[in-house]
Amino acid sequence: MPRGDGRLSHELDPQRPGPQDKCGVFGVWAPGEEVAKMTYYGLYALQHRGQEAAGIAVSDGSGVVVYKDLGLVSQVFDEPTLASLRGHIAIGHARYSTTGGSNWENAQPTLRSTAAGEDRGGTTIALAHNGNLVNTAELARRVAELGERDQMNSTNDTALVTALLAARPDLSVEAAALDVLPTLRGAFSFVFMDEDTLYAARDVNGVRPLVLGRLERGWVVASETAALDIVGASVVREIEPGELIAIDEHGLRSSRFGTPDPKGCLFEYVYLARPDTTIVGRNVHAARVAIGRTLAKEHPVEADMVIPVPESGTPAAIGYATESGIPFGHGLVKNAYVGRTFIQPSQTIRQLGIRLKLNPLRDNVRGKRLVVVDDSIVRGNTQRAIVRMLREAGAVEVHVRISSPPVKWPCFYGIDFATRAELLANGLDLEGIRRSIGADSLGYVSLPGLIAATEQPANRLCSACFDGQYPIELPTDNVIGKHVLEGVARAAGAAATTTDGGAVSVAASPGGSGALLRP
Repeated sequence: MPRGDGRLSHELDPQRPGPQDKCGVFGVWAPGEEVAKMTYYGLYALQHRGQEAAGIAVSDGSGVVVYKDLGLVSQVFDEPTLASLRGHIAIGHARYSTTGGSNWENAQPTLRSTAAGEDRGGTTIALAHNGNLVNTAELARRVAELGERDQMNSTNDTALVTALLAARPDLSVEAAALDVLPTLRGAFSFVFMDEDTLYAARDVNGVRPLVLGRLERGWVVASETAALDIVGASVVREIEPGELIAIDEHGLRSSRFGTPDPKGCLFEYVYLARPDTTIVGRNVHAARVAIGRTLAKEHPVEADMVIPVPESGTPAAIGYATESGIPFGHGLVKNAYVGRTFIQPSQTIRQLGIRLKLNPLRDNVRGKRLVVVDDSIVRGNTQRAIVRMLREAGAVEVHVRISSPPVKWPCFYGIDFATRAELLANGLDLEGIRRSIGADSLGYVSLPGLIAATEQPANRLCSACFDGQYPIELPTDNVIGKHVLEGVARAAGAAATTTDGGAVSVAASPGGSGALLRP
């Protein structure tokens, strides 16, 4: 989701976080276990899916609390904080903002309390979301009509869904979800909870991944199977598109709120998912190696060494080298400790650009004809810098190979791509892009070649960022985008700061430290 350096795997401008995908979600129901710590480790495994904020909600059966803050999972939580979050149910979230700005109020999970119904007391709902809704403005109007908008201090689609779930105190949370979920358009993988039950739901197209795992004494749901592995859960299955599951003391039950029409995100296989994750039975690392093999068949070249742009280019580079017979090697070293930072670099440091993250192995590349394998080109800034850096290190030829087709269209389903006007492949043909980045040759894997590597039928995948075919209808009024709710709020002339009447009171996060939310 290029924003800073305009690509998907490496930041060029450290002052502007590089593109990240969507978010990571995790949920656990496990009486007798330290569920907050399990959620922490699950989020740690999903940190690649979002680095702006992190949060965990827990319940011990009597109430739900949330602790969240801006920053990485390891920055937000420490041992004393996790020890204070006691209960048998927890959900967690690692955020990259796709709707709403990157501020503390938009960190997740969101928290909302219902008013007491006729037959029962009030219920507290916490919710975490991976994906992006496309009818956000419509949902905001519905929330306003219910008189709930002025009780919100968030400007993201997750808060709207939480408000809609809490607006039906006459229904159980499960029944309210079955009423609300069919009205949502777009991509969503939700984990949410009340005092007694863990829920998970996935949109009818299943754009964003969500999997179910089994513990010896409980259940886990997560964005990727790798997060199940880290907590010792066995993979049961994927949450089906259009499915709502509920887990409580009576076990697991499943309901349908829509007819499945699978359109899984193709970019998960290219870059978004961890290589040790499995999607629809296909190991992601194996898929990426297969993409590299296809690249070598489609775009052969005479060269001395195949090198990856670490880390996301590595499996495809292995595949390219294996298929072509050109030796695999390392020509770029990644600084593993460069990531999100709250310390802004000076202008001098910013001018160094990509060298903060990557540096050439001069002895390895000097005098060589290189094939450089990367996952994508969006604006082209990173590839331009890499090609220049390798030439300065002594490479005699630099041939760039990309393990995805040209990115020509923005994503509205949970990846924060650049606008179409900013996408390099939208304005230039292959030769124009090659000249722009300074490579001796350039080759992208074909869309059919990429799809074949996933071992999924094309009609079960979303490839909109490559071909402009959006499987979920977009709003005709163009009321869409990352900051749509900020615009709605400005138009309404209202920005809520506190709530009352059974909702949540939220204080600003003091001095960068996390805040605990209670209903």
